[in-house]
Amino acid sequence: MIAPYLHTDELRKLPVPAATEMMALTQKLEGILRELYRPDGINLGMNLGKAAGAGVAGHIHMHILPRWIADANFMSVIGETRVNPEALEITYERIRGKFES
Repeated sequence: MIAPYLHTDELRKLPVPAATEMMALTQKLEGILRELYRPDGINLGMNLGKAAGAGVAGHIHMHILPRWIADANFMSVIGETRVNPEALEITYERIRGKFES
């Protein structure tokens, strides 16, 4: 997830320099995810407003998710649960290490 420091509820209210920084971070993270996890694709998205699924009122953020062919199995569809093959602490350290290099 990539979030600006500025709390705003609409992308159009985000100053251009902050929007540019968000996109630059999104591009960097795309490269890191592709290198570390070799996904078949990447989902990018923003949920703007409650009706669109925004979970934090008054704040925008960009989701970036690696995806693999056939990764939507019964766990995601029926169990409403996502399966990650490693602990989140390991994922964090791996990604953080790439940002620092």
